[in-house]
Amino acid sequence: MSKPSPTERIAPDPMSQTPTLETDRLILRPMSLDDWSAYKKLMGSERARYMGGPFSERDAWGMFCHDAGQWSLFGHGALMIVEKSSGAVAGQVGINHGPLFPEKELGWMLYDTAEGKGFAFEAAVRLRQWAFETLEIPALVSYIDPDNAKSQRLAQRLGAQLDADAPRSDPTDLVYRHLRP
Repeated sequence: MSKPSPTERIAPDPMSQTPTLETDRLILRPMSLDDWSAYKKLMGSERARYMGGPFSERDAWGMFCHDAGQWSLFGHGALMIVEKSSGAVAGQVGINHGPLFPEKELGWMLYDTAEGKGFAFEAAVRLRQWAFETLEIPALVSYIDPDNAKSQRLAQRLGAQLDADAPRSDPTDLVYRHLRP
């Protein structure tokens, strides 16, 4: 196999390509720098308490880059949740992994204006379906703070089961397991 010349373009790895997914009401799209301001605001607020926050701007930037960078490292990562009818960004859904996540995690976060509309459920169902079909993994988990009752209810609504024996970075987290159908 010959080494490509510096001017020769190398075809990208298909697993590093970030998809755009859709549901009836939502578009799940790749992150962009335009998403940073709202992301930083959420992560610096009391709303981030169940994720270990509020976070400094520096820490929030690292998380933002982590969420986007996982696509090229693992073939999965975060997608922004956009409401089709208004074009408003409602939050984020993602498949997390790396040294902070012992297993691939299905996670979600909504901006306060988007809560109570079923967006997190709809986005999580679609991304989970994509992950099971595309990544062909047997399961995902959701790491949830024991005080985050809304996320616990959402995990249960998604059909995930509490797994007391699952590995976790934070020993206080609850772990909900999503099994591939």
